This record gives sequence, structure tokens and C-alpha cells, in this order.
Amino acid sequence: MDESTAIRPYRIDIPQSDVDDLHERLRRTRWPDFSAGPDWSRGVPPDYLKGLVEYWLNGFDWRAQEARLNEIPQFVTTVDGQDVHFFHVRSPETGAMPLVITHGWPSSSVEFLRVLAPLVDPKASGGDSADAFDVVVPTLPGYGMSTPLHVGWGNLFQVAQAWAELARRLGYERYGLQATDAGAGVAGILAMIAPDRIVGMHLTGTAAGTPFGPPLDPDDFEGEDRDRIVRFNAYRDEGLGYFHLQATRPQTIAYALTDSPVGQLAWIVEKFHEWTDLAAELPDDAVDRNQLLTNVSLNWFRQAGATSAHAGYEGIQAWKHMMAAQGDGSGHVPEGSDVPEGPPTGYAVFAADTTVRSLADPDGRLAHWSNLDRGGHFPAMEVPDLWVTDVREFFRPLR
Repeated sequence: MDESTAIRPYRIDIPQSDVDDLHERLRRTRWPDFSAGPDWSRGVPPDYLKGLVEYWLNGFDWRAQEARLNEIPQFVTTVDGQDVHFFHVRSPETGAMPLVITHGWPSSSVEFLRVLAPLVDPKASGGDSADAFDVVVPTLPGYGMSTPLHVGWGNLFQVAQAWAELARRLGYERYGLQATDAGAGVAGILAMIAPDRIVGMHLTGTAAGTPFGPPLDPDDFEGEDRDRIVRFNAYRDEGLGYFHLQATRPQTIAYALTDSPVGQLAWIVEKFHEWTDLAAELPDDAVDRNQLLTNVSLNWFRQAGATSAHAGYEGIQAWKHMMAAQGDGSGHVPEGSDVPEGPPTGYAVFAADTTVRSLADPDGRLAHWSNLDRGGHFPAMEVPDLWVTDVREFFRPLR
């Protein structure tokens, strides 16, 4: 095999000097004197963040988490000059369906640690062996271990083509897709460029990936949909500061995210407060604290705060060029445009999500729709049981 296209076994091994440097920076954090108190309306409260930093420094065991990650078969391959890291866990069941799972921002493949075992070996967790998957979890370029970012890389069109090439290199002719946030955009493009290879596509967290267009009138909706529209409008008005900065000035924010681990922690943990289950008061009420800090640590060690921002910038530039070529300068995504023609598509809408069916599926083309009463934007971390059950139910008739 051409060395440039080889699939290479990978093992995470962060130098101890990098771990020591992280700890020293945490000890020497310069905290702001001003505090607005425990309210999250201005961002992450200092008292909460100080407690989380204390745990990161003195309670969190990076080496234990690193060893856990290294128990998962993982690899790297190079596509068009960009290294792509991925987990690849084969099922013990003959005939398992290949499933490519894609995360979004500010996440990594770590998001799916709690669902790998039940997906690949359902019988071991009391499920049906017929629901087994061979699981591939690539890390988006510029995120986690898919770093450093190759210059000019990061837009979702490139990533979708890279995923198609990755599946080809693994020998998978037909496979399912599961994705969230920006990953849902990758899945939608892949379903359009390789529809004959996609068995079906299961999506979550799609609304957060499409914050464009004018606000919507809540009075045009009823019940839960009205509540979702109210929250979506609030997200557009007050929750997009991170998006605009990364999409327009990624190099500026890169310095803070690369120099200050506490700055990067706050940048990420704010979203785990805003986007997780509405019943969770704090981020670590919604997700496991160690899993959250494993994701943050990987981003810190690999300087992925900066490169994921640049990847977002590349994606928005490509989107603007596409919209200009189509003669639409409004920035509005037409209703129903998330739902591609071709492979069967399903949505799982968790409690904190803001996706509304009448907007996502105006023509009634979706093969599957679930409204779930728990969880939020990171359901594989928050409610892995519900996530796994819905993925199984969607793909069961497509096998």
C-alpha cells in the first residue's frame, strides 16, 4: 500500500513535560477580580470554574484516561495531506453493519466512549446480536487527535470526501451514518456525494449547526415546538458569540485558547452548561466530569482550540462561496434543506434540542423521528441508553 494512504495504528502518549506544563499553568491562573456572582447569564461563574480547575489539577488523572483511550483500537490515516485519527471497533458478530459516527464542536471522538461497547456487542449488554455494528469514529480535522490542521483544510465538503475515502480504505462498501452538530453537516454532504453507499443517516443536534436566517415567530408553533422556537431564538440572539468569533477571527481567539488552559476550559464548559439537559443545573450534572475533562485535555494538549476554530472558519468561507454561487446572499438556509434526497434519514430530538419537525421535514420525507424527554446536545455522553436505543431502532429495518 502507498505509505501516504496507509492506515497506521495509533497510541496516545502525551509527553510528561506537557502534563507538567498544564499543571503549572493551572496553578498560576490569573483570575479576574470582578465577579457578577453565580449567575451564568454573563458566562461561566468564577466560583464554579475555580472548583472545576481544582479538580482538573488535583483530582483528574490524565494517565488513567489516556490508558482507557488506548484500550480502544485507534488509527491514523492521511487524506490529501491531512492526518485523520479514528477509533475503529469491530463487532464480534458476523455481518455487523458498519457505522460511521461524527462529532461536532466543541467535541471529539471522546464524546462516544459510553456507546461503543453496546453498539459493537449488544448481546453483552442484554440486547439483540442482530443490532451489532462495526463502529468507526473519525475525529474532525483540527479537533482532538486529528491535528495539526493542514493549511486550507476544515470545510465540511472536504471532510465528507475524506470520510468516503476512509470508508473505502477500511473496505466498507455500504455503511450507516450517525452524526451531530457540524458532524450532521458532514453526514448530509456525504449522503449526497455517495448516496449508493449510505444505508441510512441518523442525526441529532442539528439546529445548533444551522444558526442562520431570521428569528422565527413562536406563535406560529404550539406546545413543545413553541418552547423549542423560543429557545432557538434566544440561542441566535445571545448564544452565538463563540461562533461569530471563530468564523471570522479564529487567529485572534487562538492565542487565548492555546496559552490559557482555564480560558479553553471556560470556552468549552459554557456550552456544556447551555446545551445539555434543561434539568441539569451544572455541566457535570449532565455529563461525567472525567469524560468532559478528557475531551478538554485532549484539545489542550493538541492545541485543538485554535485549529478547530480555524476549521470552523474554513467551513464558513466555503459555505459563503456556495451561497454566492447559488445567487443567495441572505445567509438563510431553506426549510427542509437538512434532509437530503436519497438514503433514509432519521432524527432523534433530545429534551434540550431546538429542532422542530415542521421545519426540518416540511415534506414528510423523514423515515424516523423521535422526541426524547431527557438529554441535550451531547446525548451519547448524557443519556447513552436512550441514544443507543434510538440508533438501533432506526437502523433495524435498514439491515
